[in-house]
Amino acid sequence: MESRPPLPPFTLETATKKVQAAEDAWNTRDPVRVSLAYTPDTEWRNRADFVNGREQVVEFLTRKWEREHDYRLRKTLWAFMDNRIAVRFEYEWHDAAGQWFRSHGNENWEFAENGLMQRRFASINDQPIDESERKFRWER
Repeated sequence: MESRPPLPPFTLETATKKVQAAEDAWNTRDPVRVSLAYTPDTEWRNRADFVNGREQVVEFLTRKWEREHDYRLRKTLWAFMDNRIAVRFEYEWHDAAGQWFRSHGNENWEFAENGLMQRRFASINDQPIDESERKFRWER
């Protein structure tokens, strides 16, 4: 059986590591790599999209990062208990026309015993910003 430490139940230290691992993976913008952190039958709600299973995760993330250019993400642990973690996040990106956005949101995660995420629920709001207002400017 696949395993993705740290495993639940989470402590402050292991929940923080899990959040950092997710941030690092998502910043690669590699849909296949990101999908491997989820159970094969994972269930997502991302805004108004419902995604089921790794194959749909890869398809969803491929579409996402085709639209969201120069994506840079920060995640922060908000709360945790047993096999669940709540996260706050912000990410910046621009569209094909060059308009920059900062997207803010919250995610609720539920993990299987093997440390793979089985459920992900994300609520996100986009705020148009000027390029000069960007906060996340690190190199890729």
